[in-house]
Amino acid sequence: FAFRDACRDLGIKHIRTKPYTPRTNGKAERFIQTALREWAYARAYPTSDRRAQELPIWLHQYNWHRPHGGIKSQTPISRLGLTEDNLLRLHN
Repeated sequence: FAFRDACRDLGIKHIRTKPYTPRTNGKAERFIQTALREWAYARAYPTSDRRAQELPIWLHQYNWHRPHGGIKSQTPISRLGLTEDNLLRLHN
């Protein structure tokens, strides 16, 4: 119930899609494929804990620095339209 409660607290509506349905779930399926290829199995990790430690680093690279073909080679973070006074802009 933790996920349900978190969604409620954040005012987010959880919308379910049918599994293995690329038409309605394509973006999630594509993200999973990319994560498996570029993070989980991109190199041999000595332990599962080490792989887990690398996830936030990979997610940062994915969202802030990796161009995405589906959004005209922009990064996902660029799509938020952040202003210069937004704390997320304070990034190197």
